[in-house]
Amino acid sequence: MAREQEHQDEIAAIVGLGNPGKQYEKTRHNAGFRVVDLLAGDLSIFLQERKFKASWGAGSFEDRRVLLIKPLTFMNRSGEPVAEILGYFGIQGSRVLVIHDDLDLHHGRTRLVRQGGSGGHRGVSSVIEHLKCQSFPRLKLGIGRPLHDEPVETYVLQAPSGDEARIFDEMIIHGVQVAKAVLALGLEQAMNAFN
Repeated sequence: MAREQEHQDEIAAIVGLGNPGKQYEKTRHNAGFRVVDLLAGDLSIFLQERKFKASWGAGSFEDRRVLLIKPLTFMNRSGEPVAEILGYFGIQGSRVLVIHDDLDLHHGRTRLVRQGGSGGHRGVSSVIEHLKCQSFPRLKLGIGRPLHDEPVETYVLQAPSGDEARIFDEMIIHGVQVAKAVLALGLEQAMNAFN
């Protein structure tokens, strides 16, 4: 029974949030996509665009099956394909790690959380709405708030530059390590190790 419960708590899918299209690739808002792309490479998982409005693929890590998902519906509608894919594969929302950028986290920092509200993040709001729950873990990638007077909408859709870009890239690589730790060790141990 304990093993069955443990299995129920294992992460079975990882969702990276972002916007589709070449013009958004390097933006702050696409941090989640960037982590999933690198993770797919590390795990030799091919991401396909078939059947669902997402780039997705299945593979294995530590002898366990894992699904990687990048919704291609734009950020504020991310939840639609996520709910559709999870329903198709019979994966509960609590077994999904959602990776996204976070304005309220200092630039370059990462934080694993067990659940919670959207914090104003439209992609997370959409996932909550379509999964009808908030009980999915998240890996938040800190992008900080604008230091100048530009609107948040402009800021998140810009690519970081200079030193900020270097720190951003290091955070993406670190995000891949954290995601792999969640898969290998479970959420609790990964939170203890990385938070």
